[in-house]
Amino acid sequence: MDAHFLAFDLGAESGRAMSGRLRSGVLDLTEICRFPNEPIREHASMHWDLLRLWREMQRALERLERDVRGLDSIGVDAWGCDYGLLDERGELLGNPYHYRDARTDGLMEAVFARVPRERVYEITGIQFLTFNTLYQLVAAAQSTPRLLDAATGFGTIPDILNYLLTGELRAEYTSATTTQMVDARRRTWAYGLLRDLDLPTHLLPELIEPGAILAGLKSSVARGLEGTPVVAPSCHDTGSAVASVPAYGARAFLSSGTWSLLGTEVPRPIINKAALDANFTNEGGVCGTTRLLKNIAGLWLLQSCRRGWARDGHHYEYAELMDAAGDDRYAFTSLFDPDDPVFLHPSDMARTIAQYCHRTGQPEPSGPASYTRAILESLAFKYRVVLDALQALTGIPITDVQIVGGGSRNRLLNQFTADATGRAVTAGPIEATALGNIGMQMLATGAVGTIAEARRIIAHSFPTERFEPAAADRWAAQYRRFLDYVELTCV
Repeated sequence: MDAHFLAFDLGAESGRAMSGRLRSGVLDLTEICRFPNEPIREHASMHWDLLRLWREMQRALERLERDVRGLDSIGVDAWGCDYGLLDERGELLGNPYHYRDARTDGLMEAVFARVPRERVYEITGIQFLTFNTLYQLVAAAQSTPRLLDAATGFGTIPDILNYLLTGELRAEYTSATTTQMVDARRRTWAYGLLRDLDLPTHLLPELIEPGAILAGLKSSVARGLEGTPVVAPSCHDTGSAVASVPAYGARAFLSSGTWSLLGTEVPRPIINKAALDANFTNEGGVCGTTRLLKNIAGLWLLQSCRRGWARDGHHYEYAELMDAAGDDRYAFTSLFDPDDPVFLHPSDMARTIAQYCHRTGQPEPSGPASYTRAILESLAFKYRVVLDALQALTGIPITDVQIVGGGSRNRLLNQFTADATGRAVTAGPIEATALGNIGMQMLATGAVGTIAEARRIIAHSFPTERFEPAAADRWAAQYRRFLDYVELTCV
């Protein structure tokens, strides 16, 4: 069989168009183009430039229109939580807000005053994050009610892009669950919860499962590819990443990039007091599964430091920082909880880390190498906290962690993760999100019969690297110290 698929994979820093060809049981992946995804500031607000991203997608399709005879299907995945509104003509009502915009600060408490926190979790099973769509819509109802009144349609970012491709507005389930507006057990919109908060339910489109074929590509988008099936893979990027690997039972997944998403695939949601206390999320998975996971700050911390250093005229490549941070002179000097709220959207990340260390009686990092080491060690320790909690929730000992995504190239963090958690680490595939996107397209178009078959093809086609834990006693001693900072954040 020779089949050709196109995956649009849009992340918080960049977007890519990735071509996948399946030949004789082997999948090849080629990058067609890559483009930046930079937020824009308007007055005091932070937005996404969604129409520019759409234009970049059109350019990729125009290029393929010239260079290929046809595609078997197209799929889109993107980040979660953020959304767009459509007007009566089906056009976008302004640029979508960025999840790091400050308009939702403090709104969770206002929501809980109307609907108890426990009830929100009992219905949705979703981790409490200030930027979940639920709180974004409450913010919109308070600050821009006329904008909501003018809307005729709502969609998460990939839903809106699928609408632009096909003219069909649907809500793909895995992306919808990131909104904290879906009933996790019933797999429907949580209409009662939304009505209790006076949020408009008439805007919500029909929910569809991952792997559904939405419609054919519109001729106005790319005439030469008109009618190509547009598949809703797992439209949430983490959902697509997890679709690429068998991460269940004794194996956890860690999608490593701007965010770290750490969890495991389970057959049904786990919603109980322990899960609520640990603030775990039950996001939709492929083929009827649930992704039980925790959002962790991730390499956003280092990305933000690099941007700050660049503003000061100091430009550091990631490889340069990793080499310097590998020096054991910087080991365990400064530790912090990556999920402390102060790190969500600071104006100067390095200064904020230094202030945290000062406040907790630790030495402040002495330079870029020291900051990088502190970030990587703190992330690795936080992974252990989450893995231990995940193991307690599922009742299954977790012995292996598979790290996927761009962060899987960070060999120093991979080794630290093995050392800090005491678990074997498998790193790769790097392009897990695009591969999972294509894997679900393969399933939707009949190129494979099961998700297990798609995962076997991906594993056969793309190499991984193994990391074994070392220096366990040394890391265990420092872990006890790290737990003090996690407890400080919880308080």
